Amino acid sequence: MKEAIQRIVQQFAQVQTQCSDIVHPCNGSKLLTFAQVEKMVDTTQELLFPGYYANNLKKGCNLDKYTEKKLLHLQRLVEPLVKAAFCFICDKHTKSCPNKEAVRQITLEFLESLPSINKMLITDVEATMKNDPAAGSLSEIIFAYPGFKAITHHRIAHQLFKLGVPILPRIISEIAHSNTGIDIHPEAQVGEYFAIDHGTGTVIGGTCIIGRHVTVYQGVTLGAKNFQVDSDGSIVKGQPRHPIVEDSVTIYAGAKVLGRITIGANSVVGANVWITDNVAPNSRMLNRN
Repeated sequence: MKEAIQRIVQQFAQVQTQCSDIVHPCNGSKLLTFAQVEKMVDTTQELLFPGYYANNLKKGCNLDKYTEKKLLHLQRLVEPLVKAAFCFICDKHTKSCPNKEAVRQITLEFLESLPSINKMLITDVEATMKNDPAAGSLSEIIFAYPGFKAITHHRIAHQLFKLGVPILPRIISEIAHSNTGIDIHPEAQVGEYFAIDHGTGTVIGGTCIIGRHVTVYQGVTLGAKNFQVDSDGSIVKGQPRHPIVEDSVTIYAGAKVLGRITIGANSVVGANVWITDNVAPNSRMLNRN
């Protein structure tokens, strides 16, 4: 058995030598784990909506003290994750990780953004309440709606993306994707009063720009139509390739909106419609087959 194990070790060594860009070096830096990231997101949600995600609010408690305690706890969770995210990338490229001061500054800027994220999420709850006749209360939406869970994760991930933190935003978005079936790339720009009804199978690409008061339903794809390639046939990354959805647009179940096109304000895109060209404002795009 020992000889067999040694043979397998050598086989692994050959594979890992060929794929050295994938194998993480043993340099002592801590790696990211989904469990750590989930804990950070859970704590952020507890801060944004006290009493909803943790049963730790006592009657007559001082909410300011609660918020201060949560912020300090969140700071202790975020800081090592930010450092680990940069170290995960820089080990193979820059060979050096950001210093403690830089990591702390990013963490501080993230914490400072949370009141604005809180305000935006409240608009998202209100939009869902307005658009869904089945919603019994604002509390029900916060507690139970997968669309709101996905939006919450996205707004947290998007802020970290804007701060230049690698990989961590994507992990946050994929946690939401796994839990809800809703896939929102952390780069996507999403305005206030955003609602996702049902949501299963909804995909929103990274270079999407979504305005205010937009509602999308299950199975909607805001995706790319094709990809620009270079002379070697490799995909050129970073190009705008997803739709722009202007204010007060509703996109119904199963619609596919593809490419760098614009859906004009106050338009309605019907169920199962395939759109690859610009749509003028105040339009009704319906599948009449």
